[in-house]
Amino acid sequence: MTYISLLLIFGLLLLVVTLGSGWIARLPFSYALIYLIVGVVLGQQGLRWIDMRPDAEMMERLTEFVVIVSVFGCGLKMNRPSNPWAWQSTVRLIGFLMPLSILAIALVSHWLLRLDWGAAILLGACLAPTDPVLASEVQMEHPGDRDELRFGLTSEGGLNDSLAFPFVYFGLYWMTKGDWQNWFSQWVLVDLIWAIAAGIGMGIGVAKAIAWIDAKLQEKRPADDLMEDLLALSAILLTYSLTELVNGYGFLAVFVAGVVIRRSDHSDPDKRLAQLEFTEQIEKLLEVATILLLGALLQFSSLMRYGYDGLLVAGVLLFAIRPLATWLSFLGSRLPYPTRWLFGWFGIRGIGSVYYLTYSLGQGISGPVAERVAWIIYIVVVTSIVLHGISATPLMQWYEGHPKVESPPRTLES
Repeated sequence: MTYISLLLIFGLLLLVVTLGSGWIARLPFSYALIYLIVGVVLGQQGLRWIDMRPDAEMMERLTEFVVIVSVFGCGLKMNRPSNPWAWQSTVRLIGFLMPLSILAIALVSHWLLRLDWGAAILLGACLAPTDPVLASEVQMEHPGDRDELRFGLTSEGGLNDSLAFPFVYFGLYWMTKGDWQNWFSQWVLVDLIWAIAAGIGMGIGVAKAIAWIDAKLQEKRPADDLMEDLLALSAILLTYSLTELVNGYGFLAVFVAGVVIRRSDHSDPDKRLAQLEFTEQIEKLLEVATILLLGALLQFSSLMRYGYDGLLVAGVLLFAIRPLATWLSFLGSRLPYPTRWLFGWFGIRGIGSVYYLTYSLGQGISGPVAERVAWIIYIVVVTSIVLHGISATPLMQWYEGHPKVESPPRTLES
């Protein structure tokens, strides 16, 4: 298929989902599921209209950009003060649930699939983060959304795509460098302590600098409203690139920058809302391209070959590890049980996991083990897109109408 034909397909798909959004929104499945099905139908296993086979580096860069735009949007939605109680759900989801998920996935992969510990930990780190891109139906709809479930899922998606990175490095080092005594101290000092601290520091520093420059220039001569929206994109690119230059976690920095920029100008909430809408539009366009290509990449032969491994991990992760780890993480919480149950179910996996996979492939892992890990991740992501895509709308409608979850617990209110 020619480049022009690919653009034609992309344009037609955008036209259909845009004009038909009123009908699609009432259906019990997500937009991502539509993109995936179209990609499969038009790909090598279907009509073969899309014969593009993107390499790992192309997919890495595409998914990387999708994630940084999405986590910045998550940061812009954060409406809680700097109070530990206000972020209690986030602390539980990041501090307890994510490590428990990584450990449990690694144990299942090692004991049941016979993966070496390095590959098992890498698989756990790639699959532990929830996706900030595909979870739009269950995340905060706008900065004024006060719902605890939506806030927790949004903040979790914005943070765990960066805070899983140390464990990705842990698995990579184990696979490529062998004996942990040769690299463990470096991992603790550089990949755990420094990279996280640098991500937080750069996110605050760059965002405050941009907000200060913006405020000073606006006093002299206001910028055009349309061009002002591009400030969000510049903040994303500057924060991410500068943080990566000092070996910090760019995803974390971009999320923090979104939080800081949201709080930098309380007098003009409309401007922040416009920037949020601008980033969401970019995110939606990139989501279409990414999921379409993912569907076109799927091969029935590989799906059959690694189907047992992938479905085993997907089933254990979605139906056992995530719900049980969520239950343990929220022990002692005052959240209603329906909210906790939905926290356990909506552990949506997607583009973030694909990014970590392609990043790992770019770091030199290869061979049968790399292929096996890759297809397990693809199968888990596809399974999540299907199951969560079908269940998100009816479950959230049930949740919104449930009398016990109309307001968050008193201790979590800002």
